[in-house]
Amino acid sequence: MPLSFYVLDVLFRRVLRQNAGTRWAVHHTSTIRSPEKLQAGRGSFPGDSPGVYINADNGVLVGDFTNLGPQVGLISANHDPVANTERVPAVPLRIGSFCWLGMGAVVLPGVQLGDFTVVGAGAVVTRSFPEGHCVLAGNPARLIRHLDLAACDAQARSTYAQHAAGH
Repeated sequence: MPLSFYVLDVLFRRVLRQNAGTRWAVHHTSTIRSPEKLQAGRGSFPGDSPGVYINADNGVLVGDFTNLGPQVGLISANHDPVANTERVPAVPLRIGSFCWLGMGAVVLPGVQLGDFTVVGAGAVVTRSFPEGHCVLAGNPARLIRHLDLAACDAQARSTYAQHAAGH
């Protein structure tokens, strides 16, 4: 990231207190609601892309080395359809390790995505794909193809080894 990213992060997160509860640098156009309920794994920095919106009211867990593109929405809470000031409880939203969510993708409350899930740009994920190792696209998102398990395993081993070596 350029130095300007970190300068703006200090200004917005530390001085103006926008996204102040987040433990990593966040793009100044991103919003993280209930940051204390957002957990991110190694090498994952939800909100570092522009325009990301994360509602973690019911909890959001993001695995290791997962990337969110610009304008991604992770929504863990919904409103009651009649009393729209009341929140509907839901299980925490879970995004696995080594996932990639493309620009403008939205993941709705209670969804679980397994490791190595790729969500195409603009997709709206309304149901879980806990087995992972797949590509999703569309509205509502549907399975487009499966990923090679051996290639995913090799990538995971390589990434963890590089991370452990400090690269």
